[in-house]
Parts: sequence; C-alpha cells; structure tokens
Amino acid sequence: LDTRFRRAGLERKLSLMMETGYTAPEIFTLVTYGITCVLGIMGNALVIWVAGFRMARTVTTLCYLNLALADFFFSATLPFLMVVLSMRAKWPYGLVLCKLYNIMIDTNLFASVFLIAFIALDRCICVLHPVWAQNHRTLSLAKKVIIVPWILALLLSLPVLIFSTTVTDDNGDIYCSFNTDFWGDISEEEKLQKLVTSLKIIGINRFVIGFTLPMSIIAICYGLIATKIRNKSMSKSHHSLRVLTAVGASFFICWFPLQLCLFLATRCARAVSEEKYNIILLLTSLTRPLAFFNSCLNPMLYVFLGRDFRKRMIHSLPAILERALTEDSAPTTDTATKSASPPTEAELQEM
Repeated sequence: LDTRFRRAGLERKLSLMMETGYTAPEIFTLVTYGITCVLGIMGNALVIWVAGFRMARTVTTLCYLNLALADFFFSATLPFLMVVLSMRAKWPYGLVLCKLYNIMIDTNLFASVFLIAFIALDRCICVLHPVWAQNHRTLSLAKKVIIVPWILALLLSLPVLIFSTTVTDDNGDIYCSFNTDFWGDISEEEKLQKLVTSLKIIGINRFVIGFTLPMSIIAICYGLIATKIRNKSMSKSHHSLRVLTAVGASFFICWFPLQLCLFLATRCARAVSEEKYNIILLLTSLTRPLAFFNSCLNPMLYVFLGRDFRKRMIHSLPAILERALTEDSAPTTDTATKSASPPTEAELQEM
C-alpha cells in the first residue's frame, strides 16, 4: 500500500528533510522489503502450485489459492517500491505504471483481508450448519462467490486509479503522487482543502470497510467456531481452527499498526500537510514494513501448523502444504458432494 500521503507528496517532503545517504530506518525498510519479496514470491508460488495443480480442487483449496494469488502479486510489486525508495520517492516508470502499480498494490492487499473474511465465513457455515453445507456448499457456487472479494477490493481501489498521476517538481524530478489538478483551475488553497477532504473520506472508508469490518467478521466467526467446537468437544477440528486463527491473527497484528497510523494521518491531514505532525509520517514509514511482511507469512503458517509437522520434516514442502491445506480425503465435485453419504459434523469442520 503506497500510502495516500505519499501520493499527496508528503513523503517526499519527509525525504527532503533527511541527510544525504541512507538512514537506519531506510536501510531497515529496504532490507525488510527485500526479504518479504523473496519469501513472498517463493512461498506463495509454492502454495499456488500445490493448491492449484497437486491437490483436488475443493472449496477450501480454491479459497487458499486465491489468497496465495493476492499475496504473490503483492510481493511481486515490492521491487518497484524498493527502487522508488532507493531513489527517495522519485518515480522512473511513467504515468501508466504509476496507476497500475498503485491499483495492483491496493487491490491485492484489500483482496487478502476480504478473502480471509470469506474463508472465516465458510468455516463458520460448515461448523454451525453442516447439513446445509453438505447440500449447498459446492465448488461451482464457490467459484462464483469467490469473485466478490476481488470486486470489492477493486472498487475500494478505484480512487487510486482516478487520482494517481505523475508530478514533476521544479527540479525536474518525477514523482508518482496525488493529482491535485483533478478539480480544474482553482486556487492552491482550494486544491489543498479538496485534497484534505478527499483523503479523509478515502481514509475513513478504507479503515472501516477495508479493515475494521472484515476483521470484525473474522473475529465473530472464529468466536462462534471456537464456542461450537468447545461445546461439542470436536477435537478433530482444532487443527482447522488453529490454522485459520493464525492466518487471521497474523494479518491483524501486522496490519493494525499501519492502519491506525494511516487513520490518524487522514484525521489530521491538514496538519500533516503543513508538517506539524511529522511523527505520524515517521510511524507510518516504520509500520509499513511489518504490514507488508504479512504477505509472506501465510505459507509459513501452513507449513509449521500443518498436522504432524515435526514427523513430516523429511517429506517435501509440497507434501506438508498439501496436508495443511487439504479439505478431506475424497475428491470434491458438484456431483460427489450431493451424492455421497452425509459427513459427520466434525468432518465438515475439517473441510
């Protein structure tokens, strides 16, 4: 997520305040991005290969496949961000890539949290309504519904496509920033006021719709699942809940600090633009690497939280991932789902 404040040129002001040479926070950020990029591309590519080509296509593998795709494409954009950071926010790639880069980052990041919420809802339905899930939870339906998180993510990212543009300063340096000429020929004060208002609206909507709402859905679903499992003593479902809880918790831990900083920055957009709260920009820069690191965590969680991981260390990583992501022992098709004998409640929770 290339923050909306960098698009407004505020991060550029912070960069100009720094001395020549890389500071410790900049070095830390670049190293973290490099590690995240390598682990994210390799780990998510492995999950895509296992879930997409080695395993039977089920509702569960379809969900995790889409989540891995979102994290993979985000990780693949990090080299561009690293180049921009090393050039002190200068943008060498042109207008088209400026828009594509920002919308790819935003869409894939929002898709990640929406997909995690979608997976949580799916698990919750399987646990609370196993008979309904047996009759209606089909792969064909999942293929249609799985598009919804991507559409929501794209819609939430549309302001980036509209407002992102390249800006040339007095020194001839080009930046991928916020289009302040969008409102036409008005005074600089009016542009600033409209910019601040737009940033506040976008920031609040993203914090509420793009983070708070899906995380609330995840928390509620996990709470309901945990209660049902505890009440029914469904020990076989503990593995599924453990993996899902780890995925949701890691996303919250990694992303909440940055989301909070961005929310505070939007609430104080005018003051930040006047460089009165540079601490917010600094905290945003420091919490962003942690948020981005989440894109490479899920494959590691699948591996280390997979059943009997220590006993399976001698096996290949694909085998471990296949067991961690597996839905059930039988292949899932629309016909088989409806014709097979009804599974037990515990079996549905494992799905």
